Amino acid sequence: MPKGGRDAIDGLIAGPDGRALLALRVAAPPAGGAANDAVVRLLAKALALKLRDVTIVAGGAARVKQIQLAGDAAAIAVRLEGLTA
Repeated sequence: MPKGGRDAIDGLIAGPDGRALLALRVAAPPAGGAANDAVVRLLAKALALKLRDVTIVAGGAARVKQIQLAGDAAAIAVRLEGLTA
């Protein structure tokens, strides 16, 4: 969400098609890719990943994005579950 005032993970929400989505807010504006960079930084920090391990693979110019996470899938799943509990 652009101009969210702060960077935060707000838990799960229902997407337009009913799928569960991880809701993020970033303070950075969308101009020049700053919001996408902030999303990558936020997720990398929250999931204890390196920046290069978090990639936006679809939706770079949209509110709903598809993110690819590299690393130990089981450990990432546990960290994600902790963020959404």
